[in-house]
Amino acid sequence: KGASEEIAEGNEESAKTNLTDRVNKLIDSSCYQCFSYVSQGLFERHKLVFACQLCFQILARSGDLIPEMFEFLIKAPRASGIDNPLNEWLDDASWLTCNSLKNFEVFEKFPDDLVGSSKRFREWFELERPEEQALPGDWRKLPEFEKLLIIRALRTDRMSEALTSFVKNIMGAKYVTSQAFSLEKSYSDVSPQTPVFFILSPGVDPVKDTEKLGKQYGIAFDNGNFSLVSLGQGQEPVAERAVESSFKNGGWAFLQNIHLTPKWTGGYLEKRCDDLEGAHDDFRMFLSAEPAKLPINILQVCVKLTNEPPEGLGPNLRKNWLPFSDDFFESSAKPGELKSITFALCLFHAVAIERKKFGPQGWNRVYPFNFGDLTSCAQVAMNYLETNTKVPWDDLRYIFGEIMYGGHVTDHFDRRLVTTYLMGYMHDDLLEGFQIFPGFQTPQNSGNAKDILEHIDTTFPQESPTAFGLHPNAEIGFRLMQAETMFRNVQELQPRGSAGMGGLSLTEKAKMQLDDIVEKLPDSFEIVEILERVEERTPYVNVFLQEIERMQTLIQKMKSSLQELDLGLRGDLQITENMESLMSALANGVRPSGWDKYGYPSKRVLGTWILDLLARQKQLSDWTGDMSLPKSTWISGLFNPQSFLTSVMQTTARKNDWPLDKTVTQTEVTKKTAEEINAASKDGAFVHGLFMEGARWDDKSGTIEESRPKELFAKMPVILIKAAMFTGVEPKDTYLCPVYKTQDRGPTFVFNAGLRTKSPPSKWILGGVGLLMDVA
Repeated sequence: KGASEEIAEGNEESAKTNLTDRVNKLIDSSCYQCFSYVSQGLFERHKLVFACQLCFQILARSGDLIPEMFEFLIKAPRASGIDNPLNEWLDDASWLTCNSLKNFEVFEKFPDDLVGSSKRFREWFELERPEEQALPGDWRKLPEFEKLLIIRALRTDRMSEALTSFVKNIMGAKYVTSQAFSLEKSYSDVSPQTPVFFILSPGVDPVKDTEKLGKQYGIAFDNGNFSLVSLGQGQEPVAERAVESSFKNGGWAFLQNIHLTPKWTGGYLEKRCDDLEGAHDDFRMFLSAEPAKLPINILQVCVKLTNEPPEGLGPNLRKNWLPFSDDFFESSAKPGELKSITFALCLFHAVAIERKKFGPQGWNRVYPFNFGDLTSCAQVAMNYLETNTKVPWDDLRYIFGEIMYGGHVTDHFDRRLVTTYLMGYMHDDLLEGFQIFPGFQTPQNSGNAKDILEHIDTTFPQESPTAFGLHPNAEIGFRLMQAETMFRNVQELQPRGSAGMGGLSLTEKAKMQLDDIVEKLPDSFEIVEILERVEERTPYVNVFLQEIERMQTLIQKMKSSLQELDLGLRGDLQITENMESLMSALANGVRPSGWDKYGYPSKRVLGTWILDLLARQKQLSDWTGDMSLPKSTWISGLFNPQSFLTSVMQTTARKNDWPLDKTVTQTEVTKKTAEEINAASKDGAFVHGLFMEGARWDDKSGTIEESRPKELFAKMPVILIKAAMFTGVEPKDTYLCPVYKTQDRGPTFVFNAGLRTKSPPSKWILGGVGLLMDVA
């Protein structure tokens, strides 16, 4: 009897174990099926965001995620007012984030250990893949999630790889392994009542894949059961007939670019997608659109798919070359020259497309370069070679750079960049083959198109920023942008209004921020009293008075909106849409859009923006003391730095009796810091607060030099801004460096600073070298 009971208990335990295993397998299978279904409609850059969100939600449900630590991971808050003793190798932002990390008990001694073991931490910090190596000292024993926080503080540029590894270890490799696009596989989820929606990417045509799939089911244009309509003006009735005919008689209807007809899409098409019952069994509907605001009903009813083009310079160069055949080259009187020029055009097109990933350092603005630009340039090259005995390089560079590609380009410095690339690519050396960028030689033009394709496949080096003319640090900048965008997306996915995974509710967070800001805001300026003390309205005095007025307006707006929200949170006022927007911004630590209207361009998060605002206010407050030009003006702290530069020109023009419209600014870089300036300049004005991106200023040689490894922004010494008469002569050995207010560049341009250089200016143009007034 005892043996029988033991057997029964063993069987019962075994059954429980089997049931638990089966349930776990069902959960894992259904979870992955759901993940795969959603992922097929996401761009590659969003798949890791979705995998992380899923992973964090699972950890939160199981109680294995500390809400406050999770919030630190996505926001990386910074402490303030703590000097950086490791500035030789660690930037201030990372140091302040490490000091914010010590608010958690487990990291209480981390900043001290960072300083005490700085040599070991620096070795880890400078590793190419630090996330794969153990942390120095006892910190190697940290759990995996806590290690993520240190990587977030010290090496944000490696967070994509660190999170990929984290998700892989928690949930399995299949959640971070990219699945190849397969319309045939996804078609199993499609029915007459479930259309397909393709989210378009540049350079990808889903029609070809659909036609190929259709042939397997007897669907084709020739059979009369495949309709293709590209939406645009006047195409709506044609599209309706195609859909209704296929709906009734059976067949496939493909409607391209439905985002171009928003009224029709939100009318007929939305109603038709809501009512697909009774369709013919062979009816299928395919839709395509660029990412845009579309009716939610259409998105909900469809199977959503994305297919992105290959990324990287090499794959893009290969893709660009493929359409050009030997027949195209042999139809020219100079086939060898045409091959060389077309190859350089293919590389230039690939560079133009891929350089966008480096953000504003790549291009100041985003341009819609397309494959038609490339083919048109190749045809122009053929025509010009027919009518000229020698290759007309000047003509070709002008047409390619100023008309074909230049027709898209609106920014002066981007146009300068296009011209510089073409000057480096289009010249006689191209016909013989030369090193077009470090590690890659252009092919000989004696071979056929297939030979050149093989040359690309076998000799193209591993991609690096140097292929674009950029410094290797640009890769870090790109990865930082990528990581910050990813965390911003994760933050936007968090539940609003409730505690979610972040501990405090949105209202509680907003109230804490509100009280902190109200306490820090300074008193208003006594403008009447200041005006009474003004003895002479010089150009400099006018600038500072205008700055005080704008600062006054901004602070008053901030105070009134915060006071209003405070009353709303207490229940004394009804919460309006503007108050709700302000509350959400405060809770998430971002600048409220209502304040930006009265403020100045900035990329800072709310906490550091408030500190920056207080520093700007202090400069103005200090000026009201004696109202004279500061020894060195923090030009980055002005709402309108252009007006300060104008005041320099006005003062000099009046002094020398020059016409103002013939006066320009000149820059001289000193070797001093702001603290070392003893008196204001008698000729012009000293300014400080600028940072160089893409290179650095060398004090010893007094010229621009290559950046140090991992130093993205190099602080500039004090600069003397002077005025001079315009001569029209470009100074030699000088790089005209654009100065911008923020890292967004483009619309925040302020002026050109002439900086001495030993290297050709083209090096710094390709390197995207610029001066920035504020670095987030």
